[in-house]
Amino acid sequence: MSLTLTVALLSGCGKATTKTTTPNTTSSEDPITLTMLVSGTKAASGEDFVLDTLPKMVKESFPNITLETTKLPDDQYNTSIKTKLVAGEGPDIFMVWPKTGVCGAIDLGKAGYLMDLSGMKFWDNFAKGAVDDMSYDGKPVAVASGLDLLGVYYNKALFTKVGITSEPKDWNSFLDACAKLKAAGITPITMGDKDPWVVQFGLYQIAANVVYPGDMDFDKKLQAGTESLSNPKWVKALSMYKELYDKGYVVKNSLGVASAQALQTYVDGKAAMIFDGTWDYNAVTAKGASEFERGFMPLPANESGKPTFVSASTASGYAVNSKTKNADAVKKVLELMYDGKSTLFESWRDANTSVSVFKGVPLKNELNKGIFDLYTTGGNSVYFSNQMWPSGVADVMQSKFAEVIGGQKTSAEDVAKAMDSKFKELWKN
Repeated sequence: MSLTLTVALLSGCGKATTKTTTPNTTSSEDPITLTMLVSGTKAASGEDFVLDTLPKMVKESFPNITLETTKLPDDQYNTSIKTKLVAGEGPDIFMVWPKTGVCGAIDLGKAGYLMDLSGMKFWDNFAKGAVDDMSYDGKPVAVASGLDLLGVYYNKALFTKVGITSEPKDWNSFLDACAKLKAAGITPITMGDKDPWVVQFGLYQIAANVVYPGDMDFDKKLQAGTESLSNPKWVKALSMYKELYDKGYVVKNSLGVASAQALQTYVDGKAAMIFDGTWDYNAVTAKGASEFERGFMPLPANESGKPTFVSASTASGYAVNSKTKNADAVKKVLELMYDGKSTLFESWRDANTSVSVFKGVPLKNELNKGIFDLYTTGGNSVYFSNQMWPSGVADVMQSKFAEVIGGQKTSAEDVAKAMDSKFKELWKN
């Protein structure tokens, strides 16, 4: 798979080289304002890299360039960026995701919205898999921020309290752990299902262990019309996720809980686990009402005796609007940001919570080490499923599964059929 990143490139072999003097433009250059739109929420504490640090450092490096940055929640961002691009009012720099799917590099590249970045000087600094995943028609059109891992953040103290002495290694042992926690009056899993995209955090991990092992070309067959999302494997994956809700292992009324609330419940020590990714590292490790040691493991949806597959994907990154009137200024900013030695590069590197795919940058967060080691040594990993679907399929999956969570009579088969129907409708168009 093109997703698989070379271990040597990911792990790196040392620190970044010595800083160089940050270049300044001459005062005679005309003032330029660049706009940047990304998805996410403002950092809970301290400076936010995109909203605070980046504009300030751009101004320091290039006095004639003013960078105006905006962050929107995921659902608002996806709608806003599409509307702006179609209207010809897109920002100079914006966020895209790998491959196809919602705001994917392939779909937006095909639509002509992304600038060809082939001529940039920094590509040799990035792992090839990350470059390939952000390319369209063989040309890079966005810069990935890193590698993202989905997993289960857990409270080691609560695990110990109920006698869970080690991380579950298969689905049955995971269910047993949930049962022990529930029996002790502890909420096993908190999820903010009020935000629809959260449904993906557990489901893609299950699919990685149920749908793809033994058939890593499943999605290619799906796109070719020889496979279906109503395949028994997808029905099984949906059924397994449904089981967690049916057995009361997920917090009650999760459809009324926003993702930020779910995160707060976890950091306050009121739930033992939360399904999330490396992009939320800062929020998941923030101080709460309870102090406890965190763990981070892959959701073991595998059968006993079978290896656990990790759900891992090239992370989102920055693309340049093909219609920008300030291409040279944008390129100056990006070249400095990814040069591997400037203070701007160091700020980007230090603020980045994704696993780095930049050469020479070692793994930063020790909490990620277990899953990362499994990813790099075992070779058993699958990208996030929606990266091979047209935009809209994941939305149907989320809305139909919300019916399951809400106690309606919607079955796993119903969800799978709705997903498949939407895929076929959109793929042929």
